[in-house]
Amino acid sequence: MTPQDFKNWRARMDLTQKAAADALGTTVRAVQMWEAGDRPISRTIALACAAISAGLKPIGDPE
Repeated sequence: MTPQDFKNWRARMDLTQKAAADALGTTVRAVQMWEAGDRPISRTIALACAAISAGLKPIGDPE
């Protein structure tokens, strides 16, 4: 996932940087760094973005 892919995902999901950070269990700073290309986006984060896009929730989370 490239920084632009991540930005596009966030826009499609209509998420602020804060909301994206909360959904991914990370910080706003991490989101900012991914979008700027200052930190690589891990496969785990890319898969989490795909899961969120598909409407999946972490196992054990309330409905």
